[in-house]
Amino acid sequence: MSRLRRTLARTFWRVSRWTLRSHPQPDVPRILIGAPHTSNWDFVLMLAIAWEAEIPLRWLGKTSLFAGPAGPLMRALGGIPVDRSDPSRVVAEVLHEQRTTGAFSLVVTPEGTRGGAEHWKSGFYRIAREADLPVTLGYVDRTTMTTGLGPTLTLTGDVRADMDEVRAFYADKSGFTPSRRIEPRLRSEDSDAE
Repeated sequence: MSRLRRTLARTFWRVSRWTLRSHPQPDVPRILIGAPHTSNWDFVLMLAIAWEAEIPLRWLGKTSLFAGPAGPLMRALGGIPVDRSDPSRVVAEVLHEQRTTGAFSLVVTPEGTRGGAEHWKSGFYRIAREADLPVTLGYVDRTTMTTGLGPTLTLTGDVRADMDEVRAFYADKSGFTPSRRIEPRLRSEDSDAE
């Protein structure tokens, strides 16, 4: 299956208008940030990036994606259904999945919905800290038609300093639909400043 996925990904990159550019990647389980998350096309690009790099990948999706006939496909593509009505349980569910199914890298789109939000969701930060996982900054940039995996960070627990690094990386990344981009900022940074 891994060989087929890599072949599909390489074919995609050959025919796509997008260019894959990635930093050298560690061969360890980690959180992969998918940002700016401004379109459903981000999902296709994310799969092609991970399959090219042969990264064992899981991702979070709202439970409705896993209902009906699409459910088995979403799970086969690495999806983990999460109940968004209780965000406090998401971190525990992901940590449980990591312990029971073995090591994997988890894609998180902290912008959540593709528009209307003012802050990134903090789940990626909490999962990374609680599971002691590094964070790789994945990106989509329509202005340069590039996408890929950027640097891998070890979060320190100093939220503002860590997010300053994240902001610096994403400062020139526009997303697939630039008008929907959200500045990388966690709500807790604003409350710390008060």
